[in-house]
Parts: sequence; structure tokens; C-alpha cells
Amino acid sequence: MKLTSFSDFGLRALLVLASSERPSWSSAELSLKLGVSRDHLVKVLQRLAAGGYVQTSRGAGGGVALARAPQAIRLGTVLSWLEEGQALAECFRADSGACVLTPNCALRARLDRARRAFYAELDRDTLADCVLPSLRAFVDAPPD
Repeated sequence: MKLTSFSDFGLRALLVLASSERPSWSSAELSLKLGVSRDHLVKVLQRLAAGGYVQTSRGAGGGVALARAPQAIRLGTVLSWLEEGQALAECFRADSGACVLTPNCALRARLDRARRAFYAELDRDTLADCVLPSLRAFVDAPPD
């Protein structure tokens, strides 16, 4: 499986927030720390907020912070939330796609089983399990 950049950015943002001693980060600070587009990251943060993973506030002193303890965020569950609506293959699209093999194909069921196993494996761990001392040091380091 290949993650979309949307999901990749979302997981990275959660890792920074979970590793930080700061109460919140601005989207500009997060995008700078992660080396990603702020515009794209804002969309990711909105999705994470809609799922209850982060909370955001506007204005002076505003920013983004984890809405749940890192121990309460299962990796597979959050990744599944971020990837929702992204078809693994043509036959997984909401409109069933345009694959001419679909009516005669036994691959879709196997791909679906593998997808579910992928998320289940990731659900064995939480965001807290991914917070390493070296990650904390990176997050706390001043920008270059």
C-alpha cells in the first residue's frame, strides 16, 4: 500500500504534536517543521479536527493541539480516517470504477482482506508508541 501525501502529512503532524511540550502549534510552524505546504497541511488539519484528533483555534494565541491523549490514538484508526474515500483500486471506488474485470474478478476480496489486515496491524500501536526521544529532540530543535 502507498499512503497519500494527505495521510502522510496527517500522521507527521500528529507525531509532532504528540512529541512536543508546547500546548499548540500554528499551521505555519507545523508546515515549516515538517517541510510541507501550509495550504495542504491546513486541509489535513481540518480533516483531523473533524475526526476529533486535533482541536484548532483561530486568532492570536490560536493554533492546533492534540484533542486526545497520544495513547488514545490508534494508528490504523486514524490512518483509515485520513484515507477514507481513497480507493485502493479502481473496483473500490464508490461508483465501482471502470474495470472491465470486476464482474469476473476474485482479486478485490483479497485486496480488501489485505487492507483490513493492514489497518488492524497498525491498530496494535498508538501514537504514543511512536514518540521516541530522538523525535522529541527534533521537534524541540529550533528551525534551521
